[in-house]
Amino acid sequence: MTEKITQEAVLAALSKVQEPELHQDLVTLNMIRNLEIDKDKVSFTVMLTTPACPLRGQIEKETREAVMSVPGVKSVDMKMDSDVPNDGRMRGLVTTPIRNAIAVGSGKGGVGKSTVAVNIAVALAQSGARVGLMDADIYGPNVPTMLGVDRLPPPNGKKLIPAQAYGLKMISMGLLVKPGQPLIWRGPMLNSAIRQFLGDVEWGELDYLIVDLPPGTGDASLSLAQALPLSGAVIVTLPQAVSLEDASRGLNMFKTLEVPILGIVENMSYLDLPDGTRMDIFGTGGGERLAEETDTPFLGKIPIDPTIREGGDTGKPIITYKPDSPAAIALRDIAQKVAARVSVAALSGGSQPEINIVE
Repeated sequence: MTEKITQEAVLAALSKVQEPELHQDLVTLNMIRNLEIDKDKVSFTVMLTTPACPLRGQIEKETREAVMSVPGVKSVDMKMDSDVPNDGRMRGLVTTPIRNAIAVGSGKGGVGKSTVAVNIAVALAQSGARVGLMDADIYGPNVPTMLGVDRLPPPNGKKLIPAQAYGLKMISMGLLVKPGQPLIWRGPMLNSAIRQFLGDVEWGELDYLIVDLPPGTGDASLSLAQALPLSGAVIVTLPQAVSLEDASRGLNMFKTLEVPILGIVENMSYLDLPDGTRMDIFGTGGGERLAEETDTPFLGKIPIDPTIREGGDTGKPIITYKPDSPAAIALRDIAQKVAARVSVAALSGGSQPEINIVE
């Protein structure tokens, strides 16, 4: 006689599977949904904390093995889904929920910050997340060119409708001014523009809003941190010492503003030559040293690749243009790490404000 399979037995097996990032089991984290048993077949859904989960394959393998170890189970029908947690921050300017807001910044220009921001956003959108990209680099709005967008859709009443490309929504000052028009901003004007990008744009509900900041530690970053509580910031640097000094200033600025640092990205790390050797044009190991010195996670290295420039100039992010290239693989891995760190922070309760009840 075949042993009857119970939900308790299945859940007991699943409670031994750990979520690698959160270090708790899937049952405790309420990640097992729609559990059903039909004779010797078990079906259920694993609800991940992000569709860009970097350890998705490991979780799927260990979960399947755990259920198959239950006596009597002959087959497992497992679906993988996701529900991105909200970081708990109040964003009063936005009428629909933005679950997580992530700034991409640098201490200086010319380090490829916008390229990193665009490709992280595209990678998250490709994974199935609802993604917005706000080009807050008011002085040099390059994101429209990088995404191949030249205009916004017609507005809906007083609300701007963001442009759409590669599965994400995007707003940029580059779409609101004539090509070549100089952008000369004083502090109050810049603050107003950033607030309008939040309150006057029909974003809809987003899992992630990626914000491409202008370089440096000026008014734009301060205005953004005041208007949009951030889940965290990603710092982009080059390996060279001068870039690291500037990146360190940007990192400390976010710390002063009490914005969590999600990690450091080292861009233009090396160039692979046709003969198989590697050239360190801008030095080597600088990003990792900065991460170590500041006790900040190191998210990864992105190699120099001419197709990044080609894709940026023609509106084809390398994530889509050359998806199997080392640079695209590195950027996809960085996007997954960022998503994982945001989920861990949201679920650990670190972003919840302290509430003091006075009787």
